[in-house]
Amino acid sequence: MQNKALNRKGGGGGGTEPRDGAEKEEMENVVVTAKTSSPSDDDISPPPPISFLPPPPPKKAPGGWRSVKYILGNESFEKLASMGLIANLTVYLQTRYNMDGIQLVNVYNIWSGSTNVTPLLGAFLSDAYLGRFRTLLFGSMSSFLGMVVLALTAGIPKLRPLDCPGVSNCQKPHDWQLGVLYSGLGLLAVGAGGVRPCNIAFGADQFDTRTEKGRAQLESFFNWWYFSFTVALVIALTAVVYVQTNVSWVIGYAIPAACLFSSIIIFLIGKHTYIITKSQGTVFVDIAKVIVAACKKRAVSLESSSGHPLYDPPLTESDQRVAKLAHTDMFKFFDKAALITDPSELDDKGLPKNSWRLCSVQQVEQLKLIVGLVPVWFTGIGCFITMDQMNTFGLMQAIQSNNEVHNFKIPPGWMGLISMICLSIWIFIYEQIYLPQARKRSKKNIRFTTRHRINTGIVMAILCMVVAAIVEKSRRDAALKQGTLVSPQSILLLLPQFALSGLNEAFAAVAIMEYYTNHLPETMRTLSGAIFFLSFSASSYLNTAIINLVHLVTSNNGKESPWLGGRDLNKVKLDYFYYLIASLAALNLLYFNLFSCRYLEKQVDKRSESRHEEMNEAA
Repeated sequence: MQNKALNRKGGGGGGTEPRDGAEKEEMENVVVTAKTSSPSDDDISPPPPISFLPPPPPKKAPGGWRSVKYILGNESFEKLASMGLIANLTVYLQTRYNMDGIQLVNVYNIWSGSTNVTPLLGAFLSDAYLGRFRTLLFGSMSSFLGMVVLALTAGIPKLRPLDCPGVSNCQKPHDWQLGVLYSGLGLLAVGAGGVRPCNIAFGADQFDTRTEKGRAQLESFFNWWYFSFTVALVIALTAVVYVQTNVSWVIGYAIPAACLFSSIIIFLIGKHTYIITKSQGTVFVDIAKVIVAACKKRAVSLESSSGHPLYDPPLTESDQRVAKLAHTDMFKFFDKAALITDPSELDDKGLPKNSWRLCSVQQVEQLKLIVGLVPVWFTGIGCFITMDQMNTFGLMQAIQSNNEVHNFKIPPGWMGLISMICLSIWIFIYEQIYLPQARKRSKKNIRFTTRHRINTGIVMAILCMVVAAIVEKSRRDAALKQGTLVSPQSILLLLPQFALSGLNEAFAAVAIMEYYTNHLPETMRTLSGAIFFLSFSASSYLNTAIINLVHLVTSNNGKESPWLGGRDLNKVKLDYFYYLIASLAALNLLYFNLFSCRYLEKQVDKRSESRHEEMNEAA
């Protein structure tokens, strides 16, 4: 038994021994494997030190009012510089370049029109190549160089004709002197082409309009955009215009140049807070393709081609920011561009073989949106013509009025500030007093509709011209009675017409700008800004044509004084011209209410009302 027990024990021992050996070998293999696969001791990073400091705050998301404050700061200084030039340019051209009334108005209006045409080119470059941030930056730099050139014309006497204290026998500027002046104005026009179409759009990019909060912020952004730079202008231009008129034109133009430089610095400081979107192609090419494709298929009848489908592919992943536009029945002629008349127009992947013959419904609807702006765009031109009169003839009235009030001489350029003050006061009252109180009393849409605001703006334009005509006749009669160039009538009597001009801008211009931005999708915001300023350009060119035509017709009548012309307003009938512009504004009022307002209400009001209801419910 002892042997049996020993054998059992030994057998047990022999059975466990191999297992121990296997486990030992396995453990060695694991150790060897671990050693061969583990990094060296030098590569093993030590554990992080224990920190008793609080964790860093989370990084703030870009965009929102945090970014807009830099954009509004840039815009305020940029407008301070540009308006520091515009507000007194009429006085500068008349007193330093000895220009008569017609030449002065032509130069001013053509330059003003050019500064509002170049935004189309700026919008194209921004959307296709540069993006809004770089377009804004390059435009600001060009404006800065233009202001430097104008400061040089004021500081170097050889760059302008000799000063002329009277109104006759004044030396005219040489062609090369005008060339230097025009080069500075040209650089400013190029700069405006980069700044104007992008500043509103770049500011709107900072809000996420897919959320209720973002839509509410965007609604107020348009008014605050106008309000912020206008307040800065009212505060600063009083000093700038006073320096230009009473101290030194050199210093007076050096200040706007310094403001432009400051605007560039502020804009660059806020770069880390911006939502900067990349250029995603330009809509101008798509517009051209739709027009060409529709013309190629002009012989095709939409009624007889009802069996042919429209090319309406889904949006690609790269078009996530693009809103899908639904097909509409407006301007059906352009639907021919998306009509698939032959299956061979598509390749194996279902894409058009010739994009200049077959376009998508998305491209067609984008063009329809732009065409839908045209009727209201013409209304805007009629509103802005009135504002042009105050920037030229209104300031000429101020020059020949008694500007002394209690031994203080008011610079004529200050008259433009009255328009800005009235604009700012109205926007402040509307946003900070009327809307909060109205929201407390009612949960419905309590904002003034776009139609109401445009109508109010046109009425203000009519009143502005009528009041200006009455005041001008009184001013001229007083000057002729006294036999002096400067009328004894006080310059303060011009305040009502400039105030009405500011209210015209506060109601009509802001409403039209908001309409353009809301009417077009987010990816076309740059184009909406360009179209807005293009209406200013068209009004300037149309105003120039009207002025030259009136001068041509009335100057040929030898019996009576011409309505316009010369450097002396006492020898012309400017009040008759004001009544003519008032009549055109009255026709514009009829045109808007009988025709263009129908396009205003078709799409935008429904979309705006739904947004207003959402915001009012949230409030």
